[in-house]
Amino acid sequence: MDTLTPSSRSWNMSRIRARDTAPERLVRSLLHKEGYRFRLHTGLPGTPDIVLPKYRSVILVHGCFWHRHRSCKYAYTPKSRQSFWQTKFVTNVARDRQVRRQLKKLGWRVIIVWECETKDLHSLRPKIVGLLMPSLMENEVRNVRRK
Repeated sequence: MDTLTPSSRSWNMSRIRARDTAPERLVRSLLHKEGYRFRLHTGLPGTPDIVLPKYRSVILVHGCFWHRHRSCKYAYTPKSRQSFWQTKFVTNVARDRQVRRQLKKLGWRVIIVWECETKDLHSLRPKIVGLLMPSLMENEVRNVRRK
C-alpha cells in the first residue's frame, strides 16, 4: 500500500526529470575529462542523451528502475498498482528496443550506460572508451579509403 496521498505521489513523480539527470551528468563529465566532444539531445530517434558524431555513436543513459536493468537491485517493482507498473515497464522496454533498432538502421553505434554503472566511474571509463575506440578505428579506415 502506498503511504503517500495521491496528490503527494503525483508531486513526487512530477519531480522526476527526463534529461540532465545525475547519472547523465556524470557520464558527460567523464567523457569531457577524457577529451570527447559531444552533443546533447539531438533530433535523432529517441532523442539520445549523448551524441558523439565523430564516432557515429550515441550513449543512452538508462535509469535501472524505468528501463528494467536485468538482475539489478534498482529495477524493483512497486507493491501497489502492479498491473499499472507492469504495463508501464513493458511499454518502456519495447520503446527502448525500437529506438535502438532505428538508430542502428541509421548507422549509429548504440551504447547503453545503466544508472547503477555510474556509481563506479573507474569501471565505467574503460567500458565507454573501449566501445568508442573501435568506431574511431572504423572512421579512420573509411577516411583513408576516401583519399
